[in-house]
Amino acid sequence: MASLIEELIIILKQEQELYESLIPIAEEKTRIIIKNDLGSLQEITEKEQHAVEKVNTLEKKREETITNIGTVISRDPSVLNIQTIIKFLEKQPKEQKELSIIHDNLKKAIHRLMEINNHNKSLIEQSLEMIEFNMNFIQSTRMSPGNNNYTKGAASVYDSTNGRGMFDAKQ
Repeated sequence: MASLIEELIIILKQEQELYESLIPIAEEKTRIIIKNDLGSLQEITEKEQHAVEKVNTLEKKREETITNIGTVISRDPSVLNIQTIIKFLEKQPKEQKELSIIHDNLKKAIHRLMEINNHNKSLIEQSLEMIEFNMNFIQSTRMSPGNNNYTKGAASVYDSTNGRGMFDAKQ
């Protein structure tokens, strides 16, 4: 049992380090989104994806370890979580304290990462709304009939250049 707890502690420490390493990446992503630098955004997203793949691998290891702990203590692994295991370790205060500290630090890192990601999501949504607004504006100016120029007699004069595309191919 002690070796399973040690294994769980090691896995959780690795997860904590990965999540903490994702925080500066997410913060950099915020700056890149604000600058509207699509090339850098693609690069940082690839870094993020690589770290997420590592987290997924560690999650599988953690689940296996918790399943093994559940088998040893005759508990259903589906209802076991870190807090339950911490409570179960009353007779092992050193491991209990270490697991508790790691659990708290991991929660803080995940919470911070969620805040940054929600902010980034909001920035991206605002950017998409602005793009949609600009596209609608451009489309409406191209679709308008004439340019609303009037002669002295108050008759609308149609500008024949309005029918062309937005870009001048001669340049």
